[in-house]
Amino acid sequence: MTAVNDRNKCCYCAGCPIVCPVGAIELIDGIVVIDKEKCTNCGACVKVCPVGAMSIKR
Repeated sequence: MTAVNDRNKCCYCAGCPIVCPVGAIELIDGIVVIDKEKCTNCGACVKVCPVGAMSIKR
């Protein structure tokens, strides 16, 4: 399982990289990049996303 970003919904507020406790999410050139190896599926990014663009997928 890993965090997934729906780019069609994302408002690129940079909330998810800020709350990720393991640094698995970065905002690079305006695109959310998720390191699947680092992601611990904690759901912090899902909770902070104001537009519902983040989810945890199997």
